[in-house]
Amino acid sequence: MRTATKLAIAALGVCALTASAHNQAQAQDKVWRHGLINAKADAGIFMMVSTRDFAAKQGLKLEVSQFKDDQLALKALVAGELDSFEGGPQGVFAIAAKGGDAKILGCHWIVVPHGIYASNAITKVEDLKGKQIAVSAPNSMPNMLAREALASHGVSDKDMKLAAVGGDRERYQALIGGVVEAAVVSNEYEPIAPKTVHLLVAGRDAVPNFLRVCMVSTAKTLAARGDDAVKFLTAEMNALTFALANKDATLALTHELTGSKPDDPRPGFVFDDAVLHKAVDPALPIPGEKIMWIQDQMVKAGSISKALDLAAVTAPEYRERALKKAGM
Repeated sequence: MRTATKLAIAALGVCALTASAHNQAQAQDKVWRHGLINAKADAGIFMMVSTRDFAAKQGLKLEVSQFKDDQLALKALVAGELDSFEGGPQGVFAIAAKGGDAKILGCHWIVVPHGIYASNAITKVEDLKGKQIAVSAPNSMPNMLAREALASHGVSDKDMKLAAVGGDRERYQALIGGVVEAAVVSNEYEPIAPKTVHLLVAGRDAVPNFLRVCMVSTAKTLAARGDDAVKFLTAEMNALTFALANKDATLALTHELTGSKPDDPRPGFVFDDAVLHKAVDPALPIPGEKIMWIQDQMVKAGSISKALDLAAVTAPEYRERALKKAGM
């Protein structure tokens, strides 16, 4: 082979390698901005996607922001500050009912770990009539869980006093401090709770149709970055699968993110409970019946005026593409 020909082939090879490296660099420059609730005892499961290059392997750079509650994350999404966030589907209905832009991509924590915890003076649900119950803002999961759980025991809205008391930590402190007689809090506080309080109603039993967390984006983002949305969902599927199969790594990440001590029983309790009750599904299903049930409760409560079609608030095609990429 002539020298000139060899040089030409070599040059083409260098160009190909340079182009490949350039494309990889461009892929890594694509930032997907995702929001979630502040790290707690379940942080290892929620935040696993931000470790071990799950996103990078999909050619995506992931930027995660934490929020006090999903209401704030939803506002950030609508304002264009996020590409996606994970929270309860209630906010999606509240936005969509007003003509806003929000789409459910899939749900991973499909069984609520929360419950109504009460002082030992409260021995049955009926004892809560006229008592103060710490919940969160209207349309939030704690608020709706309290209403529906109590209604299933014949306790109506008129019989209870719901007080919006911030996040899980604030509600738990209000309960053990005697400020309220009951509170809707995550089960992560169960292993450290004093003997003066107990679990009165488990959310998974009282409201089995409740969904804790769904992945939410906007039609605008999906139209502009549909391929990136698929990459993000694929990374989430792979990360959740890894987290559930590797307890030690997941608990280690939780301790690292929350600064908790190795002997803190909460991360292990939350992990074991999630696995036992199959609360987390890495396939990110879109359970239509449960989603529409939640919407029906919002209509009954007057939070939204009428029900919307499932197709108006979901975008299942991105999940379907991600399932294939994840080999699921």
